[in-house]
Amino acid sequence: MAELPTGTVTFVFTDLEDSTGLVYRLGDGYRRVIGEHRSLVRAAVREWRGYEIDSRGDEFFLAFESAQDGVDAALAIQRAHESHRWSGGRPVRVRIGIHTGEPAIEDDDYVGIDVHRVARLCAVAHGGQVLLSQATVDAVDDVEVRDLGAYELKGLPERERVYQLVRAGGENEFPPLRDVGGIGTGAQAEPVGGGSGRDGRRLRVALADDSVLLREGIARLLADAGFEVVGQSGTAEDLLLKVRSWAPDVAVVDIRMPPTQTDEGLRAAQEIREKHPDVGVLVLSQHVEPAYAMELLAENAEGVGYLLKDRVSDVDEFAAAVRRVAEGGSALDPTLVTQLVGRRRKHDPIDELTPREREVLALMAEGRSNHAIGERLFITPRAVEKHVTSIFGKLRLPPAAEDHRRVLAVLAFLRA
Repeated sequence: MAELPTGTVTFVFTDLEDSTGLVYRLGDGYRRVIGEHRSLVRAAVREWRGYEIDSRGDEFFLAFESAQDGVDAALAIQRAHESHRWSGGRPVRVRIGIHTGEPAIEDDDYVGIDVHRVARLCAVAHGGQVLLSQATVDAVDDVEVRDLGAYELKGLPERERVYQLVRAGGENEFPPLRDVGGIGTGAQAEPVGGGSGRDGRRLRVALADDSVLLREGIARLLADAGFEVVGQSGTAEDLLLKVRSWAPDVAVVDIRMPPTQTDEGLRAAQEIREKHPDVGVLVLSQHVEPAYAMELLAENAEGVGYLLKDRVSDVDEFAAAVRRVAEGGSALDPTLVTQLVGRRRKHDPIDELTPREREVLALMAEGRSNHAIGERLFITPRAVEKHVTSIFGKLRLPPAAEDHRRVLAVLAFLRA
């Protein structure tokens, strides 16, 4: 790749509208259509002196030294897609977001909030639509735009002013922006977490805590988030009975339960993992107790979570953690991960990791997906994948399914 432009850079994100529908409609012909789409985008990039930073599937991440070049390239992409005779017989519509900023470069890739801002603009656009940030509008001359208002874009700290590029002779009327919360738009904010599984079924939860008030509060939060609470227990013994009877997707249990208020909940969690491997277990604790956590993680980190009770107050994060565990993932409290990582070690392969790789691995230990890691660290998905691949290599993890290698990496990280 050519040396990336620095200083003030204009980013352009593109992807296809309803790409999943295209796959179903076109079958094997989808590959041909995607090839045509890529050729059209790359021709515009060459014409307007741009840089192809990343491409995956139907998506492109582009950079331009000039904001005007970025806007002109976006116009060229839209016109080319509208005039092209598609082999699939139906028009293919592309949506585009443009933002201008001063991003940092790390490991030959752009990092920072500017990357996420342009990705969010693209995500809320419709096919045929080009959306610009305030910074891009300020950086170009003689471009007609329509002020769509200020919006809450997922993951960004403040409302963003969004503008639509008005295209002479092109389509300029679109529905309200997709999955956003705005001013006077009537659109809804994008939901976070949720209590449905990948198959759309409501996830079933069994809950145990000897504090009736806390137990009822958590049950209400989970129900409001879309989960089905199939049983509540005040003792670890009763929780085991409800797990046997109701076969929930996940059991949420306090570590310290009657009668001794020591580790009854932990023992119940371990028994559930042993006798009911299809049931995820999320342990709640008042304090970080690394020894208990490592007992829970003794065999693997699949379908297991350990969170401080304080995390329950962040409803979206808590619901997301319950869902991850129910679906076989992991959810470890950041405070726990920090304590375990901070231990002094001898002959530790973790020492071979770069600071950024350690950050990525720490977020993997919390149960974050590559997409979520990229959002947290403000780096692109490609950069996350590069770090994850490097981590696997440095920890000498043999080739295997991606999910299994992630679990092995997390255990190596926490146990070393």
